Amino acid sequence: MAGGSSLLIPSVAAIIGLGVGAQILADRFEVPSIVFLIAAGIALGPEGLGVLTRSSFGDALPAIVGLSVAIIVFEGAFHLRIEKLREAPAENTRLVTVGALMALVGTAAVTKFAFDAPWDISFLIGALLVATGPTVITPILEVVPARDHVETALETEGIVNDVTAAIIAVVVFEVIVTTSTSPLDFLTLFVERLGVGLLVGVVVAFVVWYLLRYIDLSPGNAPQNARLLVLAGALVAYAIADTVFAEAGVAAVATAGVILGNLGVPYEEDIAEFKGDITLVVLSFVFIALAALLRFEDLLGLGLPGLAVVAAVALVIRPALVFLSTVGDRFTRGEKIFMSFVGPRGIIPASVATLFAIELQTRAAELQAAGEAARAAQLESSATLLVGVVFLTILATVVFEGGLARYIAGFLDIIPMRVLVIGGGRVGRALADRLEDRGENVVVIERDETTVERARNEGHTVHIGDGTDTEVLRGAGAANARIVAAATGDDDVNLLVAQLADSKFDAETIIARANNPDNVEAFEDLGVRTISSALATAQALDNAIERPALANWMGELGRSGDVQEIEVTSEDLIGRTIDDVGPDLPAGTLIALVARDGETQVPEADFELKHGDRITLIGQRDGVREAMGFCHPES
Repeated sequence: MAGGSSLLIPSVAAIIGLGVGAQILADRFEVPSIVFLIAAGIALGPEGLGVLTRSSFGDALPAIVGLSVAIIVFEGAFHLRIEKLREAPAENTRLVTVGALMALVGTAAVTKFAFDAPWDISFLIGALLVATGPTVITPILEVVPARDHVETALETEGIVNDVTAAIIAVVVFEVIVTTSTSPLDFLTLFVERLGVGLLVGVVVAFVVWYLLRYIDLSPGNAPQNARLLVLAGALVAYAIADTVFAEAGVAAVATAGVILGNLGVPYEEDIAEFKGDITLVVLSFVFIALAALLRFEDLLGLGLPGLAVVAAVALVIRPALVFLSTVGDRFTRGEKIFMSFVGPRGIIPASVATLFAIELQTRAAELQAAGEAARAAQLESSATLLVGVVFLTILATVVFEGGLARYIAGFLDIIPMRVLVIGGGRVGRALADRLEDRGENVVVIERDETTVERARNEGHTVHIGDGTDTEVLRGAGAANARIVAAATGDDDVNLLVAQLADSKFDAETIIARANNPDNVEAFEDLGVRTISSALATAQALDNAIERPALANWMGELGRSGDVQEIEVTSEDLIGRTIDDVGPDLPAGTLIALVARDGETQVPEADFELKHGDRITLIGQRDGVREAMGFCHPES
């Protein structure tokens, strides 16, 4: 025992250190971190250096994995917004309902016939492999900046399926380990586990909410206490429910997370950021630890049936459910293919499968001791099949889909063109905020280290370097840039950037900021579209004096009100008049301007729209964004 304890501390330290290193390497090489985490785990495990084995953790591994699953599930549930689900397009709803059901049944059927496995273990594997999960989707989307509606669909699917898959798996697992198979016993198990989980989750969530809302948590340190209280609440909910009924803890933390995430608790942003950091550490630890326990002989023992299951899950079931769920013209064919390709399985299947496998092996040993050798052998075989199929699927989907996602997205041409903002000062960051808010793929170029740090802390993607250097522009993505905006406080720099972008790259729009109004005419004589900071400020002041209502409304752009220009490509609009189209637009949204053949006009009611017209939409923010999708489905 002393030897095990002496190895536990350096083992844990090594895992956490490698986990942090994996995150840094992932950011550096723009590859999902899970690829590095799995590689680190295998390298440390029995198949590599042999530093980590199951004995390294003693009897603590189930508890460590269980609490880690609690934190990860709570994190996903905390970000699950009910109003978002209500407002989600039909395609997103179908992904988490019809799509999840197809994945469950399809995977279970393939497993059943590939291995001639019992239906119960087949459905357990199917339930676990429903979960794509934000822990594997988010790292991919960080290096593959797809369009907003694609990212939203994949992230919503991951968050919802993480929670639902874990709960379904718990119920199926109880069917496997129980000695009775009557419908009444199954219903009892379901009600006990899910009911206790729901009850404990609700009680803990409202206790935490009450403490956060009505109890003074210390005026000087309330945000920190709020973060710690929520973390403790998640762990307490899991522990209480799991103590009452084994495996009820997952339902409890999922319930507590959903409730707290939707009640509007104080310090919500601080809590979400803190939980994200904790989850990142836990995720790194669990993924490396579980990968270290992989035995290649178990994976190789699956043979061709194992490869058949992985191929069916990734190449047949996933594309089928994506294309069925996204019927319509909201997603392009390339986007549907990309979403079909991006369905890696991750931490929830890995951790819960390990948890269940350990439990199955423990019960098999108990049955063996009690003389029930046949039942014990069946549970042992089920544990091996469960871990083997789940981990083989995770390895294949994470390595191939995660590693190749960026290249697939580039081949399918689904990455939106970049917008380069040169200059990370106040003007550059404010511009980047507005552009990102409407879904643009923005990269800020800045060379000052302090400004770079400030911009990154605000969530911007920043490329470090001198914007007047052609190679720096190229490295930031100028060759794939739709807009280049030179927004530094130095007019000479802005002019040079604009000229380089025009002569070396093929951006649609190149625009420069002129800090000195005397430079505007000179800039424009050189063919550079220019905005004068002084004149823009004067115009804003004049609006506030002479047109206060307009000035106030313009100040709300991007929040409550919005103005957007979009190209007409929808067949539903071409050939129709403004008067005819009006009722089909969201309430409070108008077509204010139409640009055609270089001329812009306020359209009459009988003005007929043509393909390629650029229309300016004005109205409430959500209505304008919805109208953009109606007029230009590819946006």
